[in-house]
Amino acid sequence: MLIYYPHIAILGPLNHTDSMSDSPNTSPISPIKHNVYFEGNVQSLGIETEKGPATVGVMKKGKYIFSTSTPETIIVISGIMTTKLNNSDWEQHTASEQFHVPSGVSFDVDCGTDVAYICYYA
Repeated sequence: MLIYYPHIAILGPLNHTDSMSDSPNTSPISPIKHNVYFEGNVQSLGIETEKGPATVGVMKKGKYIFSTSTPETIIVISGIMTTKLNNSDWEQHTASEQFHVPSGVSFDVDCGTDVAYICYYA
């Protein structure tokens, strides 16, 4: 049976006893860590991926300085991010572009727009 509402489609009979915790997946679930930086202007969620630890985050338009403790690969999901590593020139990164940051460095970030990103830690 299909019940149609303007923005909702429900397939089959409703079972109000179902819950999200009744998943047949019995593997342990790692907690999601919520990180907040720069007075809430940069926020991320820490997750485990097939590539190892990662964060999925957002940055409001603005300028930031970050430090690394491990090598990072950052992929811009949306927006425009410009970075400056050490004494190098500024580099612009747009959606789907990635860049690498070595461990033990500080780097400047200038977000010309709000930015969404994923960061993989090696």
